[in-house]
Amino acid sequence: MDRVDCLVIGAGAVGLAVGARLSETQQVVVIEQNGHFGEHSSSRNSEVIHAGLYYPTDSLKARLCVRGKHLLYEHCQEFNLPHQPIGKLLLAQSEAEHEKLEAIKLQANQNGVNELSFLSSSKLSERAPYLNANSALFSPTTGIIDSHQYMLSLLHILERNNGHYVPNTQFVGAEVSSHGFLVTLEVEGQAYQLTCTHLINSGGLFASANAERIEGLPSDFIPPIYYCRGQYFSYQGKHPFEHLIYPVPEQHGLGIHATLDLSGQLKFGPDTEFIDSLDYATDAGSKDKFVDAIKRYWPDIDAARLQIDYAGIRPKLQRTGVQDFVIQTQASHGIPGLVNLFGIESPGLTASLAIAEYVESQLPQG
Repeated sequence: MDRVDCLVIGAGAVGLAVGARLSETQQVVVIEQNGHFGEHSSSRNSEVIHAGLYYPTDSLKARLCVRGKHLLYEHCQEFNLPHQPIGKLLLAQSEAEHEKLEAIKLQANQNGVNELSFLSSSKLSERAPYLNANSALFSPTTGIIDSHQYMLSLLHILERNNGHYVPNTQFVGAEVSSHGFLVTLEVEGQAYQLTCTHLINSGGLFASANAERIEGLPSDFIPPIYYCRGQYFSYQGKHPFEHLIYPVPEQHGLGIHATLDLSGQLKFGPDTEFIDSLDYATDAGSKDKFVDAIKRYWPDIDAARLQIDYAGIRPKLQRTGVQDFVIQTQASHGIPGLVNLFGIESPGLTASLAIAEYVESQLPQG
């Protein structure tokens, strides 16, 4: 029976980042149930490098986003990856919303993000005359990235370090033993077993289902996952946007914001809808809702050029309120070498390298 130091379940951005990091010192195998890496949350998002503005003080999201942003920009430089720190304008439409911006700036400062600046209505008109807002908060370190090229770079590191990426491989279950884990996999319809010392559950939308297959892990440590679908519309043709444009955050997310990809394509989203099963279907009939939301900050939008594009699904741990990443280690569930990553939604892409660093720090040494 084959033995490896570490098995990582799930080849999204976070799983690949963890695998790449651990492969520097361990023999690592990263498995993926689909035919290609990053087919779910890692490729169906806004591809934004977040600055770390909103998250509660000392939360994992705050710490790992801010740390991850710095690591990610360094990584992009080292590997010559397509990215641009184009900045973000967070808009206030009223005095009440401006007060929310002031609270966000204060929170960002507490998170170690100190480069934000306010723009008055006149300053905003100079920078972006097409926008309708009373004031704005500018985040210069918010950027965009090619997530596919980023994941390819992580795969390169993994394989450079003699690690292995194995697609079309389903995690069937694991038993805890005195020497780690006895893992059963299904590879192209055939059962396969191996043993490992460290087991990292980075299954994203499937993390809780994976955890249920780990014998000896109490059910109290397995949270339910709520699927939150968000659609994106793309805008055809020329546009005046140079920065990312965000409204004041909403209850379930950051609202229908405007983002750019590295080719300059403008897109808007996501909206939010909780669904019962994985379904990436889009609804062109929601266009009017998008147009109404966009017109608040871009009155001159040509609605005829707005087209439904794609949808993504976020693995929420609750339907309302603020939620943090949940990274379970031996300190919580008592099983040496097991790390469960739950609720890794935005800013998971930005935080991925910092999450990998954190996971490594939590594994038993020696």
